[in-house]
Amino acid sequence: MNRTARILLLTLLAWLGGTGLAFAQANSIEAFEVAQQGGNIVVRITTKEPLKSVPPNFSVASPSRIAFDFANTGNALGRNAQEIGQGELRSMNLVQGAERTRLVLNLRRPVAHETALDGRTLVVTLAAAAVAQAPSAAASHFAEGKADTKHALRDVDFRRGRAGEGRIVVDLSDTSTGIDIRQQGQNIVVEFIKASLPDNLRRRLDVVDFATPVQTINTFQQGENVRMVIEAKGQWEHNAYQSDTQFVVEVKAAAIDHTRSQQRGRYTGEKLSLNFQNVEVRAVLNVIADFTDLNIITSDTVGGSITLRLKEVPWDQALDIILQTRGLDMRKSGNVIWIAPRDELATREKLQLEAQNQISELEPVRTESFQLNYTKVDAFTKLLTDEKQRILSKRGSAVWDPRTNQLFIQDIPSKLEEVRRLVAKVDIPVRQVMIEARIVEASDTFSKNLGARLGILDRNVGHSITDRSSPRFLVGGGLADTGFTTGQVANQPNFFTNTLGVNMPANGLNAFNAGQFSFVLFNAGLTQFLNLEISALEADGKGKIIASPRVLTADQVEAVIEQGTEIPYQSATSSGATAVSFRKANLSLKVKPQITPDGNVIMTVDVNKDAPGAVTPAGVQISTKHVKTEVLVENGGTVVIGGIFEETNRDDVTRIPFFGELPYIGFLFRNTQSQRQKTELLVFITPRVVNERMTVR
Repeated sequence: MNRTARILLLTLLAWLGGTGLAFAQANSIEAFEVAQQGGNIVVRITTKEPLKSVPPNFSVASPSRIAFDFANTGNALGRNAQEIGQGELRSMNLVQGAERTRLVLNLRRPVAHETALDGRTLVVTLAAAAVAQAPSAAASHFAEGKADTKHALRDVDFRRGRAGEGRIVVDLSDTSTGIDIRQQGQNIVVEFIKASLPDNLRRRLDVVDFATPVQTINTFQQGENVRMVIEAKGQWEHNAYQSDTQFVVEVKAAAIDHTRSQQRGRYTGEKLSLNFQNVEVRAVLNVIADFTDLNIITSDTVGGSITLRLKEVPWDQALDIILQTRGLDMRKSGNVIWIAPRDELATREKLQLEAQNQISELEPVRTESFQLNYTKVDAFTKLLTDEKQRILSKRGSAVWDPRTNQLFIQDIPSKLEEVRRLVAKVDIPVRQVMIEARIVEASDTFSKNLGARLGILDRNVGHSITDRSSPRFLVGGGLADTGFTTGQVANQPNFFTNTLGVNMPANGLNAFNAGQFSFVLFNAGLTQFLNLEISALEADGKGKIIASPRVLTADQVEAVIEQGTEIPYQSATSSGATAVSFRKANLSLKVKPQITPDGNVIMTVDVNKDAPGAVTPAGVQISTKHVKTEVLVENGGTVVIGGIFEETNRDDVTRIPFFGELPYIGFLFRNTQSQRQKTELLVFITPRVVNERMTVR
């Protein structure tokens, strides 16, 4: 009889309490057949009389099995076990007890099953799709996935079950997507291997209002994989299963047993029932040993009798109750449990510790050398000889050679083994990070100036309206009149210049003079002149400056890179004399990265961009742009750590009162200047973790 059958038999015997079988069997199991249909396994159990309903059944994930309880039914097969070996079904066990017979289907792994009644036959269909339950302490693997296949998530949904459990439903692109699930503290982490995530599914779902243990669901891309972090509260348990392309994680509240609230840890053993009246303690311990397949050694001083009535409790809790009732304690080593009175165990352990201390004081010491490859030997030696937490024994000593980076330790063999394990954990290559910063400066400027100069001359009066001096004549010039050409008169070249009484021309921009348009109107007798000059200038400029410093550094090691100039200036010394000092105007990047366990990067960043500015009597101005912050960025991601936006709008109007406000001709008596300026500064940062082969990933 194998282990499963023996466990079930012992459980039923304990439940019966030695009362024997005292009931009349109204039905019996007469046939058991197994057949394979497609990818499913079909089990047919035939009874003497038709069943009124499907027998109560339950499934266990570890070890994987499905059990059916046939009430008032006996075993007429003539056998209690049968090896099968078809698909996921390994074997069958049949155990007859009081008022019922239990049929157990032993599986290779958890699978879904369906039941139906066909006359006198109970039909059990074992589906091919695997159902897996994720243990809380280790990772579960659903499908390994093909290395050359790219998978994807098509949808992520959340539902509340009838019992108040939270159900996270993930729709996959195919059934071969590799999935790893593990528990980290109060979080459940699900990894979809070599899968992609659409942008609309990269989100954090807040599901607190559903009143389930699940609080949030955060799904994001993590390198080549997709990671889902499920945060839950309180005491809960979870299981996961996959059917076709639908992957489901269920999180439900764990039943709180107040009788063990003060116990150390939680009981996780398989449940059993015990009902004994005045039975020897040794006999009960033997039943638990057979149930668990553990080797239990009891001391000669363990004796007495005990009365127990336990129903569906974990076996480790039942053992704890027995030990506490009889004043016993246990020590476990592998699959061997030693049980003895508490005082006896404490005395024995005290003697063992005293013997170990004596051995360590008398044991001969040895000298061993350790070659360190990545850790500096002096720093590692300080770790070994720290007086607050000394790793070496009192007789141990350590010396080192900084030239060869070797460590020589003299100590007892057990301490040398501890040092060897410590070296293997500490002396490892440090991961490196490539950090790249981009400083983008963009500017957009527009300026416009408009002005005019105006003058009138009347030779009949003998002077101009705006100038009382004697009239003077122009030699050459661009004169415009209907039917007249340019004239050349007298010897005064600045004739019309002196007539410009309204003098409001446009100013130049960017070291360029304003464009001018001028003309002169005069009558047929050359006695009256109108001199008009309009000047205008527009300047439109767009610019972009991109600076991209980058630096490679080790994890948690600060790095600095800078480029620029040093500007001299005069400074006073303590003696009163002057000396020449220098001030840096540099582009610099100072960063200290820290790689988190989940592959992200925390950075303390200090970015500075200085440039020489205008020259003043006191010296050269320095234009400064500086940002200092601490930020968390995913590997290969880019984040904006700072930005400044400036916009300047300015309109200046200079005019002659009254005339400058006249409609249509008012522009002849005013000067207009308009200026529009936009500047924007953005600072981007991108970290990339470098692998052992010095390639950025």
